[in-house]
Amino acid sequence: MFLVAIVATTFGQGKNNKGKFYIYWGWNHAQYTKSDIQFKGDNYDFTLDNVVAHDRQTSFGLKYFNPSKMTIPQYNFRLGYFVSDNWNISFGIDHMKYVMDQDQVVKMNGNINTGSEFDGTYNNQDMKLTDDFLTFEHTDGLNYANLEVRRFDNILHLPITKNGKGIDVNVTEGIGAGILYPRSNVKLMGNERYDEFHLAGFATAAMVGINFTFWDYFFVQAELKGGFANLSDIRTTENKADKAKQNIVFSQQNIVFGAIIPVFTHKNKLNF
Repeated sequence: MFLVAIVATTFGQGKNNKGKFYIYWGWNHAQYTKSDIQFKGDNYDFTLDNVVAHDRQTSFGLKYFNPSKMTIPQYNFRLGYFVSDNWNISFGIDHMKYVMDQDQVVKMNGNINTGSEFDGTYNNQDMKLTDDFLTFEHTDGLNYANLEVRRFDNILHLPITKNGKGIDVNVTEGIGAGILYPRSNVKLMGNERYDEFHLAGFATAAMVGINFTFWDYFFVQAELKGGFANLSDIRTTENKADKAKQNIVFSQQNIVFGAIIPVFTHKNKLNF
């Protein structure tokens, strides 16, 4: 009976979350599947098959914590509200970076008739993606602004203080969708580099995470996230007729730090 009592007080502990807000900030590492990218404009229409790309990590340093520079690394921001003890809705921004591997060789199909050295008809021909032909990045960044619905469950409570405060271990999982608003850094066939923010498409994603909450108010959370991005309207030059499109399956590994903000009433006071 004593063992049963210990299990009952530590596992599956109900938490009174309804009406609370939370906010977090952290960083991600991302991966991308190979992607077919179609480029279309005045006098050209071609597709590059199975293009390889990676993220771009910023070297760790003070910029990660400097308010004027903290949006340079790949980051995750989220603000949420618990509509019940176990469910919350949230708005977030996942700032990833997508960088096409330079000098890779891919298959190319389509035609170019712009008066450049690249003019021709291509039928599954090898093309080396040199700087002169194409540089292609979403590096400021592949911005996924999204709404999510998440489930939140406490699986372990470790009381430390006399009033029962301590460390909680929680699991969370959710799904969401939103828009892609990248600042794409593109240089195509000798045109001037173009890198303006533009609404380029949409994405949807699912996540699972483990959360460690300290004294009910501060937490650290590790997340795994995966999703599908449809970028159907990527700007590539100053000419609005020049566009690119691609579909990407992406994954993230995130580490975030946050705070839980209760709605303060006479029945809900901070007790340490």
